[in-house]
Amino acid sequence: MPPRLAAVDVHVHLSAFWADRPSSFYTPDLDFTVPGLLRELDAQGIGEAVLLQLDTAPSVAATLEEGGRLSSESRGRLLRTSTVNPVDGERVVAEAIRAWEQVDDLVAIKLYPGYFPFYPHDPRLEPVYEFAARRGLVVMVHQGDTLTPNGLVKFARPIELDEVAVRHRDVRFVLCHMGNPWIEEAAELVYKNENVYADTSGLVWSPRLPFYEAMVTRAQHRLANAIATMGTADRVLYGSDWPLESIALAVRMVEGLDLPPAAKAQILGGNARKLFRLPPPAG
Repeated sequence: MPPRLAAVDVHVHLSAFWADRPSSFYTPDLDFTVPGLLRELDAQGIGEAVLLQLDTAPSVAATLEEGGRLSSESRGRLLRTSTVNPVDGERVVAEAIRAWEQVDDLVAIKLYPGYFPFYPHDPRLEPVYEFAARRGLVVMVHQGDTLTPNGLVKFARPIELDEVAVRHRDVRFVLCHMGNPWIEEAAELVYKNENVYADTSGLVWSPRLPFYEAMVTRAQHRLANAIATMGTADRVLYGSDWPLESIALAVRMVEGLDLPPAAKAQILGGNARKLFRLPPPAG
């Protein structure tokens, strides 16, 4: 492992459970392996990345096994997470929590409203939030558009997280994808709730689209407006959504913001190091 680098990508995916989706990768020849991901991270000065388990994982046990193996293969640079679907019932949620209790290096739980028909304020998730508070874990929540057309985005609006954030002030929540397309709504939740963060991942789609460059420009403009609404950059987290979005592009979007260098450094890594309690970069 090279010396620890300052930046942190809070939103990447790498999983054998994505076998049917390679056509959605940002480039058709992408090296969807640990070495391939680490090369892209190294090229952008990124030390660690939060490896988010997929909604397509067959079980909680499978997410823990795969996450542990990939974290080990990356020598700890890919940080371990898990996920659970409350629609599967209270018993499955309880079993998930018992399994998570045995894992010391878990850094976050990812929830997938929209991909599954539940709201973040579903009562079946209360034990998950209580566990997160007890362990000091981050809860990352999918927001907005879904990769599959079968998703129901009404479940994935930022406003649906507000009452959960109020009820669980001792839990830190991340609105993934800045709530896209409800970016201003996500900015309001971050502004209002000190325990809510938002990441910059997945704000653009395939480079093969004819108006891709216009999409990138618009996404960066909307990101800048959201930060202006928040009035601060201290709860904005850089994320790429790799392999759906190029890590280089995701970094470039942050670096191109009209913000002081210190604020960009916060977004690219400083905020994430505090949130996930990561050690400082070497030097």
